[in-house]
Amino acid sequence: MRTLLARQLSPWYLTVPAITVGTGVLLPLAYLLVRAFQAEAADLTQIVFRARNLYLFVNTFLLAAGVLAVGGLLATPLAWLTTRAELRGNRIFTLLGVLPLAIPGYVMAYTLLGLSGPDGVVASLFGFRLPRLSGFWGALIALSFCTFPYLFMNIRSALLGLDAALEESAQSLGYRTWEVSRYVVMPQLRPTLYAGGLIVGLHVLGDFGVVSLMGYETYSYALYSQRQSFDRTYAAWLALMLLALAGVFIAIEAKLLRGTRLHRTGSGPPRKVALIPLGAWQGPAYIYLGVLASASVILPTVTICFWMLKENVPSNIQSLYEALSGSIFASAPAALLSTCFAVPLAYLGVRYPTFLSRLLERVAYFGYATPPVALALALIFFTLPLSGIYQTLWVLVFAYTLHFLAESIGPVRGALYQAPPRLEEAAQSLGYTPLRAFFKATFPHLRGGLTASTALVFLSAMKELHLTVLLSPAGYETLAVNVWSYTNEVEFAKAAPYALAILLFSALFVGLLLVQERIPHETPA
Repeated sequence: MRTLLARQLSPWYLTVPAITVGTGVLLPLAYLLVRAFQAEAADLTQIVFRARNLYLFVNTFLLAAGVLAVGGLLATPLAWLTTRAELRGNRIFTLLGVLPLAIPGYVMAYTLLGLSGPDGVVASLFGFRLPRLSGFWGALIALSFCTFPYLFMNIRSALLGLDAALEESAQSLGYRTWEVSRYVVMPQLRPTLYAGGLIVGLHVLGDFGVVSLMGYETYSYALYSQRQSFDRTYAAWLALMLLALAGVFIAIEAKLLRGTRLHRTGSGPPRKVALIPLGAWQGPAYIYLGVLASASVILPTVTICFWMLKENVPSNIQSLYEALSGSIFASAPAALLSTCFAVPLAYLGVRYPTFLSRLLERVAYFGYATPPVALALALIFFTLPLSGIYQTLWVLVFAYTLHFLAESIGPVRGALYQAPPRLEEAAQSLGYTPLRAFFKATFPHLRGGLTASTALVFLSAMKELHLTVLLSPAGYETLAVNVWSYTNEVEFAKAAPYALAILLFSALFVGLLLVQERIPHETPA
């Protein structure tokens, strides 16, 4: 049944900002199309069908598929153990499963490179040399460890939300345990698996930091290389190919979810699943959890601290302070702007569900799917003629805002679903204007979602590398750029203080998100 608000026309002061934001998100696509078709017709065939494009496509697809497979193998047992098994330290292992979100991919790559080689941590401490990890396997390991929390959080949330009555009914009909898992549990996990897989896939497609440090050529890596060689037409075609691949991921996810209906139709609250004793599997389970936590959280921290001991940190305090300040001054405005832009988009989608509102919300997600390198090239194109704007801090803030807008919409939308629309209707019936009714009746219910949205975007912007490298003002220092620059020059000791600062600062915001969303135990998302 539609509410009174849903039957009203959406107000202009929400529609206009939403359309403006949607237009900004589509700017990169317009730039890429204009730039791509500047080539002569005779050259287009050579540009589009050159053998290197197929090589890049295969490399990019294999890496994305590999990270999805490894991430699923890491996340699924962890989600099951922390939701279905009698496990001591459940909350601790849940926290350790989420903490890798605080470790950027390029920091994980830094860890792997710093561990191996003739002067690595293993050689220094234990006397034997590990071969330097690089190429496909290095990129696969680094990206898998830093992205599996997206799958873990989604799968865990779905498992916590399952109704035990469904599984008990299947068992009463004679289904064995593996059949219950296959025919009852797995279908319920499909939406969250697809959603988490889509985020991971898009993350891998747009990654530049890990693949550049590991020397593995993908579309994003080639995009950055072409930008440096000033072959902008070929770079535009590479970006369009990457966007097409991202579009395939989005279309597949939408196709697989079409017609899915998994909500309960009976009355009464859902029943909780009884925890399963591990028995003889308790030892292997703890070994698995310990190894995963060590590889994804403890090992990066120990490696960074090892290299910290080799660096004269006091002499770099000024540079560290400038880099931290630079990261905060770019990330904080972007987090606030992104959250402000997310409010009209989410509000229109929830309170005024029309084709236009849904389209605007999907367009916002397109900004996240756009490879950061392509977004940066588009903004360079539009701001280059404007000497007062080009390569200023505000261009970087604007890029952060557009790219991470999709991350800020989710928490705001979730809070809106929990805010009763009848409160606004009652306020309007008392003579309040729609805008005053929103701030009086609904806005107080959004504080939690706004806090989570701001924290999530701030965390992501602090770690962002691609946009920062291409759009930051000349000489502008951030933690991310310094980690990547020093690691790229194999100067691990100099990179260590900046990597540790990112790790500690990001961990604080991961903790804030865990508290805000109550991930550890009580409430399924």
